[in-house]
Amino acid sequence: MSKKEISRRSFLKGSAAAGLSVAAAGLFSACGTSTGSSGAAASGSAASGSSSAAATEKGVTTIGDWKLWDEATGELNREGRDATGDNAVVSAGTPWAASAGLDILKKGGNAVDAAVAVAFALSVTEPQASGLGGGGFMTIRDKAGEVKFINFREVAPQLAVENYWPITTETSSDGTSETTVIGNENYTGGRAIGVPGEVAGMVWVLEHYGTMQLKDVMQPAIDLATNGFYIGPTTGSCLDDNLAKLKAYSEFASIYLKADGTNYTTGDLFKNAQQARALQLVADHGKDGFYTGELQDAMITAANKYGGVFTPDDFTNFCAGELTPVEGTYRGYKIYSSPLPSSGGLCVIQLLNILENFDIKTMGHNTVETIHLMSEAMKMMYADRAKYLAADTEDAMVKSMMSKAYAKSLAAAISMTEVHKPTSHDPMQYEHMDTTHFAIADKDGNMVSCTQTINGYFGSAVAPAGYGFMLNNEMGDFSTDPTSPNVIGPGKCPLSSMSPTVICKEDGTPFLTLGSPGGSLIIIGVAQVIMNVIDFGMDIQDAINEPRMGDNTENKIRYESRIDPTVIKGLQDLGHEVTDSPSEWDRGLGSIQAVLYADDGKLHGGADPRRDNKALGM
Repeated sequence: MSKKEISRRSFLKGSAAAGLSVAAAGLFSACGTSTGSSGAAASGSAASGSSSAAATEKGVTTIGDWKLWDEATGELNREGRDATGDNAVVSAGTPWAASAGLDILKKGGNAVDAAVAVAFALSVTEPQASGLGGGGFMTIRDKAGEVKFINFREVAPQLAVENYWPITTETSSDGTSETTVIGNENYTGGRAIGVPGEVAGMVWVLEHYGTMQLKDVMQPAIDLATNGFYIGPTTGSCLDDNLAKLKAYSEFASIYLKADGTNYTTGDLFKNAQQARALQLVADHGKDGFYTGELQDAMITAANKYGGVFTPDDFTNFCAGELTPVEGTYRGYKIYSSPLPSSGGLCVIQLLNILENFDIKTMGHNTVETIHLMSEAMKMMYADRAKYLAADTEDAMVKSMMSKAYAKSLAAAISMTEVHKPTSHDPMQYEHMDTTHFAIADKDGNMVSCTQTINGYFGSAVAPAGYGFMLNNEMGDFSTDPTSPNVIGPGKCPLSSMSPTVICKEDGTPFLTLGSPGGSLIIIGVAQVIMNVIDFGMDIQDAINEPRMGDNTENKIRYESRIDPTVIKGLQDLGHEVTDSPSEWDRGLGSIQAVLYADDGKLHGGADPRRDNKALGM
């Protein structure tokens, strides 16, 4: 038997799955009343790319009596995000995507089949954060205990050579210099775009570790694009905030603007016939349906219209593939996470290695002492990340950064009574928080952790005409400092912070799968939830809900205002500079999706209430 066949068989083959907590096919219903005169409206004709909407049906997603948001206030419902399953749990960025994965499991698919269904469903239902025009990483643990890591991160076009962007350098009064890109070309327009990896990655992982046909796992996403879904508050607010970009880019506008010039927003029934067309091309023709032919032509035309330099070879030569995950431990638990080109996994491990030298449980949760310690350790980790890491950093450096001995030396340098002020500045501190994550686990020990992104909200603001999805602005993850190891180059992959992670107990049995969006703050969001579970014994939803903090080489603690004010005062007295985050539930500090193998023998799924996330169990 081939290695591929063994790997495929090691995942849960599935069954009709009696015991579903909800019936996936009829999971959601609309409540509320229609506005306007004609009910639901399609977003745009695939042929014309123009919106014909005169009115839009309004509704709220419900699961039984649970609602994603309050109709009167528009506020997210912070309660009821978790789920318990005897057989499996799916936790994803939208309830519709979680439902797509659950439906595939119900039909007999394995965890990877469900993951691919979730990924494509998120392209439709969370378009500001990920999609066909993006890329990402996936960590898989099968029931035999083997862990794999799949890389489908975007890469720079071959013509991304020196002086790719117009640069200006400013020197501050203290003598430090900062380089910036004129016109924001590394974040908006054609020169912000990398070659998308999402489709190549999903096709690759399905072929190697799935059991179902591509057309079958993509059907839920096609149905969502064709029949529509109700836009949640996170997507709605992102559309509201990007109205100027919508109007500046006609292809973007053809997807999300109505005929009256307003954008779709929270509660609107949204149909995307354009993206249904693109999804169907992939379902029918696999990878070639995206990287060759009409879709390739449309992406190159769109990107180059706005300043890009793409050629057909950039697309036809793109490959996804398998890498060896990084490994570490924390208080006896085994951690598997993302290797380079993502810094996330090794930085999570380095941070936890430092903190392992302290009795955090005795210090207490979110106390002055604990937050001070976390702040100091975070600054050390981010300083190393800025100084040493790029997508191609040598293995010896990576191993040194993750070593227990190195972490012990860093821990010894931490003073519990003084604030350390790093001299290195992290060029990735502006990495965008606009990503998505989903987690899947089943009773046989199969776990999938996947983080995918188009980088900034709605990526580059460039869309291939008539196909209903956004192209990424992943080139913004390269440093503008020409001396940085993370500088742009032909075919090069930008450094990332994505940290799709799986954790096992000391004996190798499955324990936890988790990850988060959040740019460079992914690392500290993931680490804090791990600490909440392992150090403080929290169940997964409680671990996700707890208020978070963050620090980096800017030496300023960012915190959610739910943290006790007396603790914040104590940190200021120690010498910390602090800044209150803009929300009690700050989605910039991460949005964790996770599944825990709990002591009661069940799977406990947690979904972060900071966004439109939901866990569903069976």
